[in-house]
Amino acid sequence: MQIMNISILGCGWLGLPLAKKLTEEGHVVKGSTTSREKMTQLTSEGILPYLIKLHAEGIQGDITAFLSDADVLIIDIPPGLRGNPDANFIGKIGRLQDHIKKSGIKKVLFVSSTSVYEDTREIPVYTENDLANGISDSSKQLRSAEELLKNSESFSTSIVRFGGLFGPGRNPVNYLSGKKNIKDPKAPVNLIHLEDCIGIIVEIINKKAWGEIFNAASPEHPTKEEHYTRKTLENNLPMPEFDQDQPSKGKIVGSVNLKEKLDYSFRKGI
Repeated sequence: MQIMNISILGCGWLGLPLAKKLTEEGHVVKGSTTSREKMTQLTSEGILPYLIKLHAEGIQGDITAFLSDADVLIIDIPPGLRGNPDANFIGKIGRLQDHIKKSGIKKVLFVSSTSVYEDTREIPVYTENDLANGISDSSKQLRSAEELLKNSESFSTSIVRFGGLFGPGRNPVNYLSGKKNIKDPKAPVNLIHLEDCIGIIVEIINKKAWGEIFNAASPEHPTKEEHYTRKTLENNLPMPEFDQDQPSKGKIVGSVNLKEKLDYSFRKGI
């Protein structure tokens, strides 16, 4: 295995354990955070810490040092559009792209989302061969960010579109438990465990699968109603109540490339 310098922009719920895994494998890892308090934690895990904040107007922090000498850059920052619909995520990625070009980095991995595909009443099945067609503002910004990075002539970008994330400290059933009038009960779920997120990213790096798009969601797709009813029973939580009056919209996210290009097998069920 080739030992590399890897910079991870965004050491949050996924980025931090990913950084730890790559460090354990012998890579030299730089990790960024927006929290000064988290710098000590990164250092204690053997990760070189950087305090960096992206804005559409510019970047706070030593982004030049963070990117210097990196063989691979992993971009794992939340668009923040749910809490702030007016956030200019594409502007942030544009600023970052300018610095990537100057740094000489040749390999970029961008963590995206299956939300780039639209939910419809027909419950379509999407693979990487289908065009991203999401129409919400957040979907459009994610799609634009993907295109901006993918079309760069200065570096090669692979995009990983993760489904709904779950794992330690993060389980959607805790949010839905006891809720009423939950929409789209017949919509299939598209979920992925943290362990598989990390496993897929590590495989992309190890197998040098650059310039690709990977959909990444478990091959199990029960309906939202089936899945979360079962999970609330398993965890002895208050039952959710679903809106049965309106037709459900949804999608199934399938992956051709995980199998064909990575020969990846999921390690965790949902």
